[in-house]
Amino acid sequence: MSLKQLNLEGQDRVEVAIMRLQHFEPPEGYQLAFSGGKDSVVIYDLAIRAGVRFHAFYNWTGIDPPELYRFVKDRYPDVEIRRPKKSMWRLIEEHQILPTRLVRFCCEYLKEQGNKEGYLITGIRWAESAKRRKRSMVEIGAYNKRIIFLHPIIDWGNDDVWEYIKEYRVPYCSLYDKGFKRLGCIMCPFCRGKQLKMEMERYPKYVDMWRRACERLLITQSHPKYKTGEEMFQWWIAREHVKAVDDCQARFI
Repeated sequence: MSLKQLNLEGQDRVEVAIMRLQHFEPPEGYQLAFSGGKDSVVIYDLAIRAGVRFHAFYNWTGIDPPELYRFVKDRYPDVEIRRPKKSMWRLIEEHQILPTRLVRFCCEYLKEQGNKEGYLITGIRWAESAKRRKRSMVEIGAYNKRIIFLHPIIDWGNDDVWEYIKEYRVPYCSLYDKGFKRLGCIMCPFCRGKQLKMEMERYPKYVDMWRRACERLLITQSHPKYKTGEEMFQWWIAREHVKAVDDCQARFI
């Protein structure tokens, strides 16, 4: 089978995704990165329909929505739940900085660490962001050259994902029905606008934990701009770091 046949070009996208999974299947089977989000439940279902061997795992960060954790545990009991040795709060103390869109030490440790060598299936799609539009269907790991990433639904749109979920009655997390567009760490730096507001209203205990993290940063070292942890917290949720890391934040990098 040629790589040309593994591209859509008018073919049924479900059949193409299945062919991709079958074409690259390694003798030892795949790893499957399962986040519990809409894309991961689709690639999980596709892997079953393709008849390929795979081991699915969920990297629980400790600050994922409780509903998401319960969904994975209850509806996908065969998915291995991996728990980190260090919490988000410990990572912040060690790095002496809050995570931002430009400084993502949390993702590297909580979500990407522990991936074994071999083929790893993900639900990454071009439609998700401008950065992801630069990705290829098959890639060699940037940090670990022994990992080969396969993104079988990379050319699917959001509507394609939801159509698949509805047509094949794939179970998905209830948070999507409550207005959530993305599922991940609560108050992730990539979470903005309406989604950030919903998360802050829904998870006040996590909001308090982020506030305390800001307070601890000021205790460990002085800061020229923020007099209180609340001031730092308000700067952080304003997402000013989306544009650039300001001089005060840069001091911690």
